[in-house]
Amino acid sequence: MDKTSENFNTAALQTIPGRSGFDYLVVGAGFAGSVLAERLANVLGLRVLVVDKRPHIGGNAFDRHDDAGVLIHPYGPHIFHTNSAEIFEYLGAFTRWRPYQHRVLASVDGQLLPMPINLDTVNRLYGLSLTAFEMDEWLASVAEKKEHAKTSEDVVVMKVGRDLYNKFFRGYTRKQWGLDPSELDASVTARVPTRTNRDDRYFADTFQAMPANGYTRMFERMLRHPNIKVMLNTDYREVVEVIPWQRMIYTGPIDEFFNHRYGRLPYRSLEFDHVNLPQERFQDVGTVNYPNDYAYTRITEFKHITGQRHPTTSIVYEYPRAEGDPYYPVPRPENAALYQRYQAEAERLSDVTFVGRLATYRYYNMDQVVGQALAAFKRIAKAHEARAQTPRVGSPALAD
Repeated sequence: MDKTSENFNTAALQTIPGRSGFDYLVVGAGFAGSVLAERLANVLGLRVLVVDKRPHIGGNAFDRHDDAGVLIHPYGPHIFHTNSAEIFEYLGAFTRWRPYQHRVLASVDGQLLPMPINLDTVNRLYGLSLTAFEMDEWLASVAEKKEHAKTSEDVVVMKVGRDLYNKFFRGYTRKQWGLDPSELDASVTARVPTRTNRDDRYFADTFQAMPANGYTRMFERMLRHPNIKVMLNTDYREVVEVIPWQRMIYTGPIDEFFNHRYGRLPYRSLEFDHVNLPQERFQDVGTVNYPNDYAYTRITEFKHITGQRHPTTSIVYEYPRAEGDPYYPVPRPENAALYQRYQAEAERLSDVTFVGRLATYRYYNMDQVVGQALAAFKRIAKAHEARAQTPRVGSPALAD
């Protein structure tokens, strides 16, 4: 356990002076849990205990320096982007931002080509010299005509045709999900745009930046409040009956909360192979995808993302796995139906709020999780205000 973990756990054993127990038990110290803990403490003045099984805060966005001194993301690259000024400004209260626009290349037919597919991708791959005005017409000529996009395969072939689908999407998707795109919901590939210009940015959001001192420092500032206590290396079930609390925020897997009573919700997991190399630079962009070759899906070089200067560089290979920590909900109709059974159980609980990717079985970007947590806080604050205005039995108001 690192020094940060020791400090958090020691503090967590002490409740707020002069008061017993906690108003909220927050399960999980990732984006959802940390945002809600911060709002509950800072805005409502409530006492909050945050519990996490891992030895660190920040969830999958946690970052640290490796043995060589390079800042890495142990759980794979986390690139912040959003169109919401509210979310960007909210997080900006806890970090300075370093502008960063992520770029991705895909290794296809012996070339490294821009991804998402754009004008340069098509021209370089096929030896063409299309203009932006001609790109729309060319895409229309290769696109397959279907009435409705029912699967991930449909979404892509209706946009860019069968050949680009096979070169850029099919192999990557089969590695990532362990399923053919024809077996996956249309939402999986609908997220990836196709551009008719030369814009080679992976994201087109209004706000694209990285926390200047890393995500972990940002989370530390969010949780740095006298009303917030944090316990790490702790399963919430170890303390739920021991430490007094009034209400719970739960950000873990919803099926686990209900002891898998209807069965397990399927997830895809990832395995990471982190490597430090004795050279300043390994690749030209932050991430290179490998849709058709090798067992890994992509290689990310962190110094592109963080802006750190260092004589060595650290990279990570990502290998999709069927087992392991839950990362991606598998978007298939039968899984959605299973989640709805758990959601119905969750809605019957008046003292537990389910927030975040795992608790709502949704593939959310980081900004979407923050937005969901802020929206949940508004509902909680409204209910808190209503409770505060309701006289309790035996109060002077009722005695009159």
